[in-house]
Amino acid sequence: MSFLLPKLTCKKEVDQAIKTVAEKVLVLRFGRDNDAVCLQLDDILAKTAHDLSKMAVIYLVDVNSVPVYTQYFDISYIPSTVFFFNGQHMKVDYGSPDHTKFVGSFKTKQDFIDLIEVIYRGAMRGKLIVRSPIDPNNIPKYDLLYQGI
Repeated sequence: MSFLLPKLTCKKEVDQAIKTVAEKVLVLRFGRDNDAVCLQLDDILAKTAHDLSKMAVIYLVDVNSVPVYTQYFDISYIPSTVFFFNGQHMKVDYGSPDHTKFVGSFKTKQDFIDLIEVIYRGAMRGKLIVRSPIDPNNIPKYDLLYQGI
């Protein structure tokens, strides 16, 4: 399903998307097109893209083509989903130690839709961090890896 969503293939394209997407949540899915979990997430993103078109813009980013952002967001697990609003990085409290990105795939389309709605509403009120509406049982558990320490 990754062929249904637009791809950003270089740092310049990612920078341009972050700068130009206005009044909508920018969703960047970092991963690989041939990874099974990424394909599962891409399916959910593709099915919800039309429903969320007034609130969000979704792009796929290959971790190998944009190593600067892969390192900047410390993407050691894929897929990882990062959110922006008007050029500002939006953080989400998932009840895990890392608020900068969502790691793994969403269990249901509704989980993703709910998260985008909460981020959008919070961003419209000027918040930079919002609390996740997703059931904690549906959030993948992982250990933080610090590379290069």
